[in-house]
Amino acid sequence: MTQQAAALQTYNNELVKCIEDLHSKREELNRQIKQEEEEKDRLQHDIRLLSEKLSRVNESLAQRLTARATFDRTIAETEAAYTKILESSQSLLSVLKQEAGNLSKATEPRRKEH
Repeated sequence: MTQQAAALQTYNNELVKCIEDLHSKREELNRQIKQEEEEKDRLQHDIRLLSEKLSRVNESLAQRLTARATFDRTIAETEAAYTKILESSQSLLSVLKQEAGNLSKATEPRRKEH
């Protein structure tokens, strides 16, 4: 029976060692799981912050695009009005020159005809 007891003891020792190895592997796996969960939480936090920042940037961009469109419209309207003013000034100058020429002719002394 001594041999059987020794064999049983050997099996028992191996079984205990296998169980201890399984516990060690489980502990290591548990540590890895906790690390990944922490990383996941950090990433979700970063995503939340980036999403909020993206929302603020989109809002700001929309406001700036609206402001730029207003500038473009104001510039176009002002340039069109300025062009009309220039055309009116040119017409006025032309009329004024013509009238000045007519007045000059009217006020010139008449030549005596022979």
